[in-house]
Amino acid sequence: MKQNHCIVLAGAGRVKMAKCTFSGEEIEPGTGITYITKEGKVLFFKNKKCEKNFIKLKRKPITTKWSKRYQK
Repeated sequence: MKQNHCIVLAGAGRVKMAKCTFSGEEIEPGTGITYITKEGKVLFFKNKKCEKNFIKLKRKPITTKWSKRYQK
């Protein structure tokens, strides 16, 4: 007879929403892009636009007007 084992993790019902590294907006669960650098730093991006601005174009979020992290 087979026995089924169930492991219950604390807080299994709640899903933590990550924030976009570039724009500062919250990312819905199951969407977005996770980028891991060679140094092991984990970056979260809401969409390809944020990823391209940060990685390829090397723009700073505090100087980009459409991001929530923009500072005057």
